[in-house]
Amino acid sequence: MNIIEIANEIHWHQKNVLEMDKITTRYAGLTLEDAYEIQKMNIIKDLQSGEQFVGWKMGLTSLAKQQSVGVNQPIYGRLLKSMKMIDGELSLEGLIHPRVEPEFAFLINKRLEGANVSEKDVWQATECIIPAVEIIDSRYRDFSFNLIDVVADNASSAKFLLSEQAFSPSQFQWEKVQVTMKLNERKVQEGKGSAVMGHPVRSVVELVKMLHSSGLCIEPGMVVLTGGITEAIHVSSGDLLEVEFDKFSTLYLNRKRS
Repeated sequence: MNIIEIANEIHWHQKNVLEMDKITTRYAGLTLEDAYEIQKMNIIKDLQSGEQFVGWKMGLTSLAKQQSVGVNQPIYGRLLKSMKMIDGELSLEGLIHPRVEPEFAFLINKRLEGANVSEKDVWQATECIIPAVEIIDSRYRDFSFNLIDVVADNASSAKFLLSEQAFSPSQFQWEKVQVTMKLNERKVQEGKGSAVMGHPVRSVVELVKMLHSSGLCIEPGMVVLTGGITEAIHVSSGDLLEVEFDKFSTLYLNRKRS
């Protein structure tokens, strides 16, 4: 088993927008550490091609999300500048089977590192919190994977959209914020910020601790997507998605321009 070859295979499928079979069904003995190493290798390739590393994303941060894919712990992935959408026009080009989920994004202005990081540390390092949506897109056939598969595939990272509105970390009780998703004007999902590990700040704490085990940290200026508040919704070409965050912010995908 050569993880360089596995990384090359995944990267090729990512760039050519083609489904692939799970790596865990074809390569025995892969560990979670191997998967994160594969993820890092492929991001390095992207950076060498001119991409810019802008932050981190947490995945599988709710019990419901973990149960839906048969895992028992959160994961992280890396965000590139090219993944950031500049408006709500969602092109399906470059995507295989996209799904959308609402999140809170933390903009960090101080380095966060170490195994003993606290919620207070995260609050002190948070510039603002931004309503967001993430478009995830597993490269595995039928959107089927286990923990090792999805980590190696950069935690299904694809695109993300940040609201133009940013809020003070103390402005709301983020765990109580109600989020509603409408697909083509029909309500399809709703949830609260507490779905993310009880409170989204805990997702950032967990990320810092996970990164520390690999000698990594969150640098100033980075954004952290804290994890899906609801189940992810499959979207098709032309679909209109409306994501409302407790009356104070609404994000749209493919909203018709007047």
